[in-house]
Amino acid sequence: MIIIAVTMSSMDGTIVNLALPGIARDLHASAASSVWVINAYQLAALTLLLPCAALGDRIGYRRVYLVGVTVFTLASALCFTASSLPMLAYARGVQGLGAAGIMAVNSALLRLTYPRHLLGRGIAINSAVIAAASVAGPSLAAAILSVASWPWLFAPNIPLGALVLVLGWYALPHNALTLPRGVRLSVPDVVLNGLMFCLVFLGANLLGARAGGAPAAGAPFMALGFLCAGVAVGVFYLRRQWLLETPLFPIDLLRIPVFALSMCTSITSFTAQTLALVSLPFLLLEAWGYSPAKAGLLMTVWPLMVVLVAPLAGRLIGRYPDGVLGGIGLATFSCGLVLLAALPAVPGDVAIVWRMALCGAGFGLFQSPNNHTILTSAPNHRSGAAGGMLGTARLTGQTSGTVILVFIFSVASVHTGHGPVIALSLAASLAAVAGIFSVLRLRHRSVSS
Repeated sequence: MIIIAVTMSSMDGTIVNLALPGIARDLHASAASSVWVINAYQLAALTLLLPCAALGDRIGYRRVYLVGVTVFTLASALCFTASSLPMLAYARGVQGLGAAGIMAVNSALLRLTYPRHLLGRGIAINSAVIAAASVAGPSLAAAILSVASWPWLFAPNIPLGALVLVLGWYALPHNALTLPRGVRLSVPDVVLNGLMFCLVFLGANLLGARAGGAPAAGAPFMALGFLCAGVAVGVFYLRRQWLLETPLFPIDLLRIPVFALSMCTSITSFTAQTLALVSLPFLLLEAWGYSPAKAGLLMTVWPLMVVLVAPLAGRLIGRYPDGVLGGIGLATFSCGLVLLAALPAVPGDVAIVWRMALCGAGFGLFQSPNNHTILTSAPNHRSGAAGGMLGTARLTGQTSGTVILVFIFSVASVHTGHGPVIALSLAASLAAVAGIFSVLRLRHRSVSS
């Protein structure tokens, strides 16, 4: 049940990517405006993850989760019936709100569901599902679009969401509310949190669009204005949070060195993964001339290895330090990316497959121990905040990777393969930096113990 809901919310972040041209054509919209079908979902999820996590700490994770599933399911029905682009973008934003409710407390519910000695395995299964679902979105979309129109991309969420609601009502555990009495969710803090993420997100996307060749006059100044405003709001907001006992933005958790290093590891690694996964189709299709079916088949090796290795990583959690497992995984991931970037102009299929497998295996080995550290280094009563930060780190890394890629493609050719190779090389460097962050946790573990 928990797995079904997190699969839907993770997959819907990428499932419409392949359908954007068809959506723009059917709804008589421009290609540029159709991107808001993606942006609305990502922006809503990113800005509301931490408020939903904080709400879970205050009223119970079960309630937030069930409300999130309800909103997500109803919004999926709205997406299915949307007859205009503004209506679809609005429905996707509401869907992102529901996804935030699901993802914000998903990890906290895992902590309640699994006994402590099996928590590592539960996190491993969850991590594998999220990773595979995020990557599998375009593949599933291709299968659906081959037999139906784009509204049917949202149809499976309706019966699945109803099933999760029924099962969750009877099976989801309750958590004891241990926060002090009178600790409520501050509306000004929620507004400031949303403004900070919105302004930075909009600025980064506008700057990326300009780098990609968008002709809008004054776009760079507008983008920098959004970014500066976002930073200013962020400084004010974080100073306001600094002295709170249970802040909405969990600065109290970031004061824990192991938690802070794990967050750095997560953001950097997801930036690297996004750079690689978004640039690889361009390399396979544009530079090497592969068919979409063959390119998709070759790329399937990556998530398949994540799914296969993640349970093994779950079994190793507790036997070996998370920092060591994460460091080995990220070193493997970085090596796989370097080898992909070094492929010749006409590579063989086997050469591509085993390099893809190396990347997937490395990421699968790293992700579960890293998530385990993020969750277990936080106090029990702050499990929701820790889970919210976990999801925020993933979305922040994915957004950063996309924006960086737009800049790379604006200065390096996609058709010759130079742009994707640069992206893969940068991704390898970021994965290596993430590995350093992971290993640094060992020192703090020993100091804290």
